[in-house]
Amino acid sequence: MLLLYFSIFLLGLIIGSFLNCTVFRLESKKSPFKGRSFCPSCFHTLRWYDLIPLLSFALLKRKCRYCQKKISWQYPLVESITGIVFVWVFHFWLQQEIILSQLVFLLIIFSFLIIIFIYDFKHLIIPDSLIVIPILITFIYFLGKDVNFLNHFLAGSFSFLFFLLIVLITLGKGMGMGDVKLVFFLGFFLGYPNILVALFLSFLIGAIIGIGLILIKKKKMKSEVPFGPFLVVGTFIAYFWGTYLFNWYLSLL
Repeated sequence: MLLLYFSIFLLGLIIGSFLNCTVFRLESKKSPFKGRSFCPSCFHTLRWYDLIPLLSFALLKRKCRYCQKKISWQYPLVESITGIVFVWVFHFWLQQEIILSQLVFLLIIFSFLIIIFIYDFKHLIIPDSLIVIPILITFIYFLGKDVNFLNHFLAGSFSFLFFLLIVLITLGKGMGMGDVKLVFFLGFFLGYPNILVALFLSFLIGAIIGIGLILIKKKKMKSEVPFGPFLVVGTFIAYFWGTYLFNWYLSLL
């Protein structure tokens, strides 16, 4: 069993490497499926032994083999996080004894969420393709499944309207339209009541980190802080523990 978990972790590392490539290609307006990987500094085409997740980064001592420029910590961090997420999703799948298609579905969706986290964190924007594609995947997956489609659709719609109202009231200063589109997908994916848990946690975590950054003078009151990463973290927690947290909260009332 330990070997199986390790294999899933390795798969996560490989997918994480691809997610890093996807983020870079999106930044460059290129397809992640076309062309060989290359160094963003010297543009030298990378060989297979330059692309081994984690290992190449360590052996090369965080430097490009060809130009000696520093390699961003983003690459090993994303690979490691993706590996950990894959292991956790696989563990959840084993515990729930759910069908294989759900495992594949969850791995794909959380891969998209990781890309959204990185891209919004770096650029304060979420490309429409990163939202539309997982919405379509979720819609197709829900077809024929024992899913309350209306529940999920309404959860996405009300979340969309709530965030749209925030954008209109703040004239786009409190939140961007990318977040508005993203919450529709998250609501559609999570359904009610998990979307409430995800949104509550997103605002809570965002407020804590935002206040912390202001206190240590890394940000000012008017500084822009991407909200997408908080939504992604809130969604991850809500998917696996949302029902428990929601019921626990109701028990306190």
